[in-house]
Amino acid sequence: MIQTKLLPRVFIHTDNGQKIRLTDPNEDFSPEAVCNHFANLYAILTTAKIVGPEFKDDCREYEFVSTIGTKG
Repeated sequence: MIQTKLLPRVFIHTDNGQKIRLTDPNEDFSPEAVCNHFANLYAILTTAKIVGPEFKDDCREYEFVSTIGTKG
């Protein structure tokens, strides 16, 4: 019998040039709900765009990209 398994999700947020790896609070949350969840800790995430998923190192990697401070 073949078994399937979803790859774990990882969320990346860049703060002051450092990438911060955020754990998935709940697999049932959408990426937007995860971003809202972490916006309580990182206020800059309230206006972030979600990029991904990219498949790296056996994970589904989403990146929260801040739109504050960019022109255009």
